[in-house]
Amino acid sequence: MKHLKVGDRAPEFTAVDQNGNEVSLKDFVGKKVVIYFYPKDNTPGCTAQACNIRDNYTTIQDQGIVILGVSADTEKKHQSFIEKFDLPFTLLADTERELLNLYGVWGEKKFMGKVYDGIHRTTFILNESHEILSIIEKPKTKDHTREILEVYNT
Repeated sequence: MKHLKVGDRAPEFTAVDQNGNEVSLKDFVGKKVVIYFYPKDNTPGCTAQACNIRDNYTTIQDQGIVILGVSADTEKKHQSFIEKFDLPFTLLADTERELLNLYGVWGEKKFMGKVYDGIHRTTFILNESHEILSIIEKPKTKDHTREILEVYNT
């Protein structure tokens, strides 16, 4: 797994969003960006995290923050997730795990005695120059917006 750290410049990428449109980090030059990686659409923790961001989205937008959610789910699954929970932000489909590997969030996990490869729930908080201000490993799914805003407001 690649290990990015605070102060590093976020790796540039181009990925496909829920509508099949290409999205690149460079599209957001001069903007604060939050890239949050999550395991799977429509699972309890991932839904709680997405809905927490949704419920606080006006506050996030008021601070000029762009939210990009990333998982290995397909565009179609992302569309369904967005529609089901009325999510107002972009979800990127990384079915080939290119971003997951680029950001070092794909790797060995353990759950109930089983070892498998999967996505480590991780959030990268970037400044306007796309330098990493903070990396939240294991974010609190039901209180994630507060964790994000604390970084920008300190």
